[in-house]
Amino acid sequence: MQTLLINAHPDFANQDHFSNQLEEQFLTKYQQLFPNEQPTVLNLYDSEIPRIEKGQLLDVWNKQRSGEKMTADEDHVAQVSNNLLTQFKAHHRIVIVSPLHNFNVTSRMKDYIDNILIAQQTFKYTETGSVGLMTDDYRVMLLQASGSIYTNNDRYTPLEFSHFYLKEMFVEMMGFDQFNIVRAQGTSVRSPEEVWQSVPEELDQAIHDFYAKK
Repeated sequence: MQTLLINAHPDFANQDHFSNQLEEQFLTKYQQLFPNEQPTVLNLYDSEIPRIEKGQLLDVWNKQRSGEKMTADEDHVAQVSNNLLTQFKAHHRIVIVSPLHNFNVTSRMKDYIDNILIAQQTFKYTETGSVGLMTDDYRVMLLQASGSIYTNNDRYTPLEFSHFYLKEMFVEMMGFDQFNIVRAQGTSVRSPEEVWQSVPEELDQAIHDFYAKK
């Protein structure tokens, strides 16, 4: 099963971070399930990710619509963006590793979404609304670490915008069949032992659902 692991942590190589430790736990279980396979790993903060701004995607999209000739730099940006989209569509299992930054995804993760949420590629517009095109058993799993706890049905629960945003983009907009989340939460208010207490069981169940046959 082709798996793309997207690490959205700015300090992706630092194993002191809980989200990166979540990634290691996932990779250990992945190797147990698929000893002869390797996931594709994309570290967003070690990769060129075009942004919607002047000189990058904004100019590229405007010139593509108008048919105007692009500069060499714009051609490069367009190619990088297209490569990200092609890579994304080639993997039916997407794993996102991320901390919660100000209640949402990291800035580079938002930039990445802007390169893959493309009309006529991953979704299309119709007279009755948009329709997802990623319907061939695509699934996504979010491995997220957060300083606070977001599952107590208190004031923090509706502030976990990362979860809502990614689920809506992948499932509602692009048509993914499944969205799972595994949280290492309360890292600022719990001991490490408490943070990890329920994670192994939750991760086992999420991975089972993630790779289960239809």
